[in-house]
Amino acid sequence: MSVDLNMSVLVVDDYKTMLRIIRNLLKQLGFNNVDEASDGGSALQKLRQKDFGLVISDWNMEPMTGLQLLKEVRSDDKLKSLPFIMVTAESKTENVVAAKEAGVSNYIVKPFNAATLKQKMSSVIGNF
Repeated sequence: MSVDLNMSVLVVDDYKTMLRIIRNLLKQLGFNNVDEASDGGSALQKLRQKDFGLVISDWNMEPMTGLQLLKEVRSDDKLKSLPFIMVTAESKTENVVAAKEAGVSNYIVKPFNAATLKQKMSSVIGNF
């Protein structure tokens, strides 16, 4: 099955510059249907209103962190199988373990480029 480049991708980050960077990387990879949320709460609202094929979320956000968002997504019957990639500036082992235990699909440590993003996305949604 080929990956639908028109699928909706939700990028969640409280830092506008990072939203723009990830949106541009996704565009380079052929994904133009990108939506944004600046925190976990608004991301959850969007996820419950619209169908997304992938979530790429920052870890460190207020008031709801990326880890809390991931746990909410995994506990929601409608969303629990949604591919979820966590992005963080910290590569602490305990963070990776916590994200894996919460059901993260993959994990990216900042900074990263389009090739890294494509590789992580391919492992989650299939090659494109």
